[in-house]
Amino acid sequence: MPIRVTIWNEHRHEKESPIVAAVYPNGIHGAISEGIAKNGDFKIRTATLDEPEHGLTDEVLADTDVLIWWGHKAHGAVQDEVVDRVQKR
Repeated sequence: MPIRVTIWNEHRHEKESPIVAAVYPNGIHGAISEGIAKNGDFKIRTATLDEPEHGLTDEVLADTDVLIWWGHKAHGAVQDEVVDRVQKR
């Protein structure tokens, strides 16, 4: 059975900086996903800040064994309800 991984990323730098977008054309979350996929039996999904509920619905979290959280620029934009949901899960 594959390990279910959700990779979350603010996805701000890639949208705001052409230099970062050139390095990470699929977002940092895409690069992390590609690296993990090469190394095992994983079911990988990505989620970003701009998705409804930041892509971290109850259903997504229930279907997640490992959550990778990549961010440092927009933590203040993460909705408290989503933080509580992630912490509870």
